[in-house]
Amino acid sequence: MSRQNQTKRPPWDSKRIQALRRHLELTQRQLAEKLGTRQQTISEWETGMYQPHGASATLLTMIAEQAKFKYEGAPPKEPQEA
Repeated sequence: MSRQNQTKRPPWDSKRIQALRRHLELTQRQLAEKLGTRQQTISEWETGMYQPHGASATLLTMIAEQAKFKYEGAPPKEPQEA
């Protein structure tokens, strides 16, 4: 497929990665295993220290498409205890 035929997708930023992981109901460790990387790497992506590139970004996109993930803003906030 040529680059012209590919749909432009937003980059994988920290909020999108965290939203995908929560959509999949996975821990950082579980997502790391699915991607063949370390839990620390997922943490670094989610805190914005680094962004996935190359094969990692492609795998995230494939997983998101398979899960019918639609990112529409900030991830849902985790419930806080009163």
